[in-house]
Amino acid sequence: MSDTVIPVERIEQAIYLIRGQKVMLDRDLAMLYDVETRALNQAVTRNIRRFPADFIFELTREEILRISQTVTSSSDLKFSKSVRAFTEQGVAMLSTVLRSDRAIAVNIAIMRTFVKLRQMLDSHAKLAKKLAGLEAKYDEQFRAVFEVLNELMAAPAPKRKPIGFSVKERRARYSVRKS
Repeated sequence: MSDTVIPVERIEQAIYLIRGQKVMLDRDLAMLYDVETRALNQAVTRNIRRFPADFIFELTREEILRISQTVTSSSDLKFSKSVRAFTEQGVAMLSTVLRSDRAIAVNIAIMRTFVKLRQMLDSHAKLAKKLAGLEAKYDEQFRAVFEVLNELMAAPAPKRKPIGFSVKERRARYSVRKS
């Protein structure tokens, strides 16, 4: 079974950032594996020793509501009793619990998607670092340019001779009579 069965975009949409970790919800994994969520959770419960706390955790009610508000297809999460979130390692461990050919193919596709996301984040981090370096470098140069411009703008205009001529006569004194 090839990984064209499951589009990468569909897997990417099922990856959430919760508690600072990229995770997939049991409901989304069950949909990808083509099993019921109940069956997936039962398989995990039967093999709970394979899933330590850093592989799987249950979402709080607030986390469930936050996800269901941001993603329209997750509206049925509001009514779930408990929702499990699987980290990347937890998803990898699922392949040992679910032993079908589909589970293996889906797991490979999910792992490739996690790797792709990690590479994208790394490239964005490198780009952000390079951009910050360029910004600092050009800030110095622009600061010098702005200082020169400010000096030019603040310099008083040189005094000019008035245009035309001026008469150097005494002014006549006029007085206003009060009536």
